[in-house]
Amino acid sequence: MAISERKKKILAALVEEYIRTAEPVGSKAIAQSAGLGCSSATIRNELSELTSLGFLEQPHTSAGRVPTPAGYRMYVNELMQRQKLSLEETEEINARMNQKLQQLDDTIGDISRLASQLTDYPALALTTRTAVTIRRFDIIYVDANTFIIVVMLSDNTVKNKLVHLPISVDQKQVQRLSSLFNSGFTGITDDQITPLLINSTERAADDTMGLTSVIAAFAIEVLSASAAPSSFISGENRLLHQPEFRDPDKAHKLMGYLSGGGYILPPENDFVGGNGDIRVLIGPENVAEELKDSSVVIASYDAGDNTKGLIGVVGPTRMDYSAVAAKLSVLAQGLSRRLGGSTEAPPEGMHNKLIIKGDNFNE
Repeated sequence: MAISERKKKILAALVEEYIRTAEPVGSKAIAQSAGLGCSSATIRNELSELTSLGFLEQPHTSAGRVPTPAGYRMYVNELMQRQKLSLEETEEINARMNQKLQQLDDTIGDISRLASQLTDYPALALTTRTAVTIRRFDIIYVDANTFIIVVMLSDNTVKNKLVHLPISVDQKQVQRLSSLFNSGFTGITDDQITPLLINSTERAADDTMGLTSVIAAFAIEVLSASAAPSSFISGENRLLHQPEFRDPDKAHKLMGYLSGGGYILPPENDFVGGNGDIRVLIGPENVAEELKDSSVVIASYDAGDNTKGLIGVVGPTRMDYSAVAAKLSVLAQGLSRRLGGSTEAPPEGMHNKLIIKGDNFNE
């Protein structure tokens, strides 16, 4: 929606004043801060028109105005000054990240806590591995009632299981199963291990004891666990610092959702973009009902070995989007370098791509 340059300047000034104070903003405050060279009466008329256009709302008749989700979206898309961190701030983030990774063994929980400390909002760190399959099966005969299943995954991790049997099995039967599983079950995902595949392998192995089903069940278990994302939420109680969440019911509803493992992005959109790219979801743009009064800022990272991840924060729609995006971008790009997913040079401040409702916005 096209609006005049003066309206854009007034809207930007109002959003930034509201972010700073958390109080409805009137024409006098804008006249003092925006440097527009026009009267309070002119500003009041522009505010009224911005309200009619859906960018602002007036909580009370005599009060000032606050941004709507559409107003925040216009601000993030077109008006927000992309904040660049100073060299000192960037070095401090990298130093703190190095310290966390060295002391606490690179866990995603450390990254979540660091993101929460840097932004003063609840933060989520999440990682997932894509397209993990089994590269090799080794089924090892131990004795007549015992064998070991060993699988090597495509990411070079190894899983094993000791199987005790109430019946006897000979070594040739175990070797035959090992050969059949290497020919039929490698290079496929868990949803491709179908009853038809299991039944045909059972017939080929002349297996009347259910051994094929035991091995196939372990393969499905390993593949499912490897593909499942690992997540960690930190700093939920930081919501209580924000005026918007002084209502205990409202705060506890959102805190409960985050603590319960609720996603802050739909699963199919978790890993859009490249290293350090930023995505912003404002208010009603969020899918989860619990997030409808909040905003989410996400940065993606690449940890190599088919491992992707995101770092996100949740806060009020009044959050300082530019500052949060700058910090998350530096954190995500630094994490990608340290985990081996990127060889890009360290950023000189925030130099990221902002992904807005599926569209790319380059700085």
